[in-house]
Amino acid sequence: MIEFLFRRIVIAIPTILLISIFVFGMQKILPGDPVLAMAGEERDPATLAFLREKYHLNDPVPQQYLYWIEGAVHGDLGISLRTREPVLTLIGQKLPVTIQLAAMALIVAFFIGVPAGVLSAYRKGTWIDWLSNVVALSGLSIPNFWLGIMLILLVSVRLGWLPASGYVSPWVDPVKSLETMLMPALVLGSGLAAALMRHTRSAMLGVLKSDYVRTARAKGLSERTVLVKHALRNALVPVVTVTTLIFGDLLGGAVLTEQIFTIPGFGKLVVDAVFTRDYAVVQGIVLCTGIAFIAMNLLADALYRILNPRMRMS
Repeated sequence: MIEFLFRRIVIAIPTILLISIFVFGMQKILPGDPVLAMAGEERDPATLAFLREKYHLNDPVPQQYLYWIEGAVHGDLGISLRTREPVLTLIGQKLPVTIQLAAMALIVAFFIGVPAGVLSAYRKGTWIDWLSNVVALSGLSIPNFWLGIMLILLVSVRLGWLPASGYVSPWVDPVKSLETMLMPALVLGSGLAAALMRHTRSAMLGVLKSDYVRTARAKGLSERTVLVKHALRNALVPVVTVTTLIFGDLLGGAVLTEQIFTIPGFGKLVVDAVFTRDYAVVQGIVLCTGIAFIAMNLLADALYRILNPRMRMS
């Protein structure tokens, strides 16, 4: 396993370099001049010249990239033009919030979608299968922003059960944090649960027809043992792929959900950085998101080998 992960990490390094080149190159073709934004309204020529020299903007673009990637390797992603804070500090403040939201949404999705997919496949052609598919299609079709607004009106305004917006760190008040994140997690998790249900059902239908499942039933094993130990374990391989990719996507920022519930996460940071042309923050966020996707793929590869022993031989 260690040798396998080492090979994957070695392969991932050129990918990260290509992502960094793409991110830096795209930033250079965006409209606007960051120096003008930093200089303020007066825009004194001496100040502009000083800032261009300080941030190596007079150097050729390849040399500017080398300065930036060298700083990134040492943990320096630049300074935010809007807040004057280090980009890494901003990411460190916002990323845990989105990780908490993404993790809670995945927990909701997994504990709803996977059992529903297993039951739908096992009861194929029955009213349970039909109802599960209708609910899954509804979950995929309902927009997150509409569901979030409806939950706020019903749960917060009418019933007063949960706060309508805001965020509290779990390190400050775990109960209050759970209350503020429960509705956003349900909004995100409902759509993800529908996707996981469809993938689990499809995988289970294929696995239930396999020879080793028929052999397990011929041995007299209970249906629960056959479904959980033999069928579900092998059907989870494609589900793991979807789950890890979804989690990587959520780390990029659940923008609409965070905006609706006023959650100060990665998504809100992205929106603010784009609208204020805070290029250093945009570069740092895109680079970190790309690395997160690569990390999720590495995790998926490791989980494959844990779930399916046959893959350990490759």
